[in-house]
Amino acid sequence: MPSLTVELTEPLARFVEEAVARGDYPDASAALRDALFVLRQENQVHGEKLATLRREVRRGAIEADAGQFSDFSVLDIARQVRAEAERIA
Repeated sequence: MPSLTVELTEPLARFVEEAVARGDYPDASAALRDALFVLRQENQVHGEKLATLRREVRRGAIEADAGQFSDFSVLDIARQVRAEAERIA
């Protein structure tokens, strides 16, 4: 496995040391690998959300250019989004 040396701020180093001391991880390397795994997942999800948002904005612009408008207000749309999120959760 490749090795990499990193410098952490004092608070981050303490955080890692405390996680290892609690038994959450066998060593600092495992804690950092887990943190990087989570960061990679979050970046992927963020990228997917951004791509979806861009796609929907393009679609909306095309529909607006074609004169296709909705009768829904922003509040109606927000309510619909919240209801959908609650249904999924």
